Amino acid sequence: MKTFTHLFLTFVLGICFFLQASLADVRLPSIFSSHMVLQQKSEVKIWGWANPRENVKVVASWAEKDTVSVETSGYAKWTLNIHTPQAGGPYILYIMGQNTITLEDVMVGEVWVASGQSNMQWSVNNKIDQGEEEVANANWPDIRFFHVPKSTAETPQENIEGTWVRCTPESMRSFSAVAYFYGRKLHQELKVPVGLVHASWGGTPAEVWMEAEEVNEDPDLRLAAETRKESKGWPALPGVAYHAMIAPITDFRIAGVIWYQGESNTHDAIGYRKLFPKLIQNWRELWSLDLPFYFVQIAPFKYGDDNVNGALVRESQLLSFRNTKKTGIVVVSDIGNTENIHPTNKQDVGARLGNWALANTYGKQGVSYSGPLYREMKVEKNKIRVSFDFAENGLLVKGKTLTHFEIAGEDRKFYPARAKIEGSTIVVSAKAVKNPLAVRMGFYNTAEPNLFNQEGLPASSFRTDDWEIK
Repeated sequence: MKTFTHLFLTFVLGICFFLQASLADVRLPSIFSSHMVLQQKSEVKIWGWANPRENVKVVASWAEKDTVSVETSGYAKWTLNIHTPQAGGPYILYIMGQNTITLEDVMVGEVWVASGQSNMQWSVNNKIDQGEEEVANANWPDIRFFHVPKSTAETPQENIEGTWVRCTPESMRSFSAVAYFYGRKLHQELKVPVGLVHASWGGTPAEVWMEAEEVNEDPDLRLAAETRKESKGWPALPGVAYHAMIAPITDFRIAGVIWYQGESNTHDAIGYRKLFPKLIQNWRELWSLDLPFYFVQIAPFKYGDDNVNGALVRESQLLSFRNTKKTGIVVVSDIGNTENIHPTNKQDVGARLGNWALANTYGKQGVSYSGPLYREMKVEKNKIRVSFDFAENGLLVKGKTLTHFEIAGEDRKFYPARAKIEGSTIVVSAKAVKNPLAVRMGFYNTAEPNLFNQEGLPASSFRTDDWEIK
């Protein structure tokens, strides 16, 4: 009996020692793993947990003599900053306390977050153009993926599930197609490693991706969120996706954000012109960085509730671009599908996003990145002349004549109009309107205008008026 008791006590003490040692181990959040990409030429934050008052050291193989150390707080948390070199790798990162964590095959390059709803979530598994061919060619070992699984929480979380993986045909197949084509564009043009953190969820409204306080402080936005119908397939409460899928990575240094969302906010399309800039500013504050934020304007589609809500969201997105610095808007009216809310051409979407970044974040010259965007109008007797940005080299029509133009006078009744290209402007008129006041182009849900600039990029739908749409 004594022997049994002694063995049992030895076993219990051994378990206690093991648990104590385990609790004291240095630990990292999942966003840090082998195969990851760290933002180049930056002060990058590394953080985790360990025993209170334990000394934690971090050594990077690109600067082995520069050891950075910190004492863990009384809450068993630690954080420190390291400086990253110019793009390159692979490197090794050592995190040392009572134990040592070794992260291998670490690259230094450009890191972007990709977020939004189903069109950002869409992968080859969901069907895209030339999907199997793209899979077969997806051998890019210096492009790395981190996929954030769908999750919600009532409060901001400190960690997420996931791990970094290299881009292979197998990993690319289930990853965001738009994010992949964006990352591939950057990698091919910049010749640096690219890390892509993908966190999206089909069907989600923008409110779930930002701090709830940002929504609730505005009475109109709060009311729109409160009256939203719940769905079995995605969350609708403000903040809940942010808490679980974005909050855990806001200390991870990134270069910027790409975003594809808006379809689920057609119920409050006017409100989106306030909501979307709030989201952008909220993320910039959360990251403490003036992040570039490039987004896709929603494509033409047969929304069942109204004939203009989709157009109004597109307008809200255009206004967000106009009024929010360091943003870019990708127009996809020429590669959409009015019968399918998930157009299958994701290659051009990713490439167009990439061109915005190449020109505006990375300073590449000679990159065409935007189609014509309405700038101003001028009444000339019984006609209106419309001017555009991103039309310096002129405009073109794909087809015989320009379509989807309308013009109105004092009665605010719009009539189909004749539109003629004159250099980088368009002159619009209609016999029924003698004293015109306003022009609209493509301003309904399914409109697919045929106006482009000489670089072959499509114009955004627009209206020159701000009249109430009934």
